[in-house]
Amino acid sequence: MSEFVFIQNLIVLARKKKELPVFEQVEITDVAAEGKAIARVNDLVVFVPYAAPGDIVDLQIYRKKHKYAEGRVIRTHQLSPIRVAPFCEHFGVCGGCKWQHIPYEYQLKYKQKQVFDNLSRIGKIPLPEFDTIKGSAQTEFYRNKLEFTFSNKSWLTTEQLAQAETFDNRNALGFHIPGMFDKVLDINKCWLQQDISNRIRLAIKQFALDNDYPFFDLREQTGLMRNIIVRTASTGEIMLIVVFFEDDKERIDRLMTFVADSFPEITSLLYIVNQKANDTITDQEVHVFRGRDYILESMEGLQFKIGPKSFYQTNSAQAYELYKVARDFASLTGEELVYDLYTGTGTIANFVARRARRVIGIEYVPEAIEDAKVNAAYNNIDNTLFYAGDMKDILTTEFIEEHGRPDVIITDPPRAGMHDDVIQTILFAAPRRIVYVSCNPATQARDLSLLDVAYRVARVQPVDMFPHTHHVENVVLLERKL
Repeated sequence: MSEFVFIQNLIVLARKKKELPVFEQVEITDVAAEGKAIARVNDLVVFVPYAAPGDIVDLQIYRKKHKYAEGRVIRTHQLSPIRVAPFCEHFGVCGGCKWQHIPYEYQLKYKQKQVFDNLSRIGKIPLPEFDTIKGSAQTEFYRNKLEFTFSNKSWLTTEQLAQAETFDNRNALGFHIPGMFDKVLDINKCWLQQDISNRIRLAIKQFALDNDYPFFDLREQTGLMRNIIVRTASTGEIMLIVVFFEDDKERIDRLMTFVADSFPEITSLLYIVNQKANDTITDQEVHVFRGRDYILESMEGLQFKIGPKSFYQTNSAQAYELYKVARDFASLTGEELVYDLYTGTGTIANFVARRARRVIGIEYVPEAIEDAKVNAAYNNIDNTLFYAGDMKDILTTEFIEEHGRPDVIITDPPRAGMHDDVIQTILFAAPRRIVYVSCNPATQARDLSLLDVAYRVARVQPVDMFPHTHHVENVVLLERKL
């Protein structure tokens, strides 16, 4: 099993200062919240990447803190009986899909345990029996969006370095190595997105190589080819965004014409010239080369316009399952006023609107709110209102007094959870039910403990959106205490 080379380099440097300790015949016993496996040596907890519960290994410690250490496997005495062979050739190097060596049914078990541990240990509040985690029907090719980066200095794997070859051409198109902003691993096949994504990426890379298009130098900020973003929809529509660094109109036109002719199935073919120091495109002008400036996603008869800057859950099929849970927990009868906090592009708001009297969505990003309004109009939904601004500034007692006290609040905050001011306003609003959707059970647990003064946890439903990773979504139903 390969390790990140940068970790090995750290170990070499550390050896010059002090010999690193080795623990022999250690059993891997569990999986941690961040995806690493856990071993215990006496009273020391050791976090180990790419190991599996049941492995018997020798561990070398490369970082030690007061209460824990980080180590790597240097010898395996016995492999865990639950292990399976990773299916991706880039496993262990690109940094993604870190649980490919663990069967999916065990991944779900560990994710359910992660949610329970966070809510019970951090929240420290009474909890009901959890609903069984909803697994993803698709465990491969499930993402609808991927971004790939060009680099003229590809990351060399341990196997390549061991060959002692000279690599004259280090142009790459792939993923950033974790912790190394200027290093990109060249990707041959990615199992996260439909195979059209692989074919488009490889064709663009070959065209750039054949025509001497300079790949981006992330340190020097030079080169033509910067990024590509591939978005696919359950409707079969495809969006490709090619991001250039240099505004070379002739070369841009040649490449875009090649892509358009080679892949007529692309619904929305766009390009951007981004000469900033970072890769974000939210403030960049988007040029339509061929087709529309959006693709259509479909969910339960609703259609959502997805633009190049739009947010949409990256697992379309599981997003539907997630939203069904949220709607079920809301127990709507058609008479309720619903507040949808952190509404994004209004997907949840528009999804539940047919079963509510009115839905008010609030979101920080103005462009997302415009998307929400467009999607409401596109689906002839006339009982939604959307407001843009910082949640703690918009959701105030004055706002509630103007628009009415909600019967139900649905909240889907970012990983950091909700601001204390937002929680206090929710308590002031006093809805009958709160449906809390979270991508981070740890911050969700913290917020639940603050809401515990007035609400009890009635149901907990984990949902797996990202197979082969440690990430998990969780939906909690809170009911107002009598």
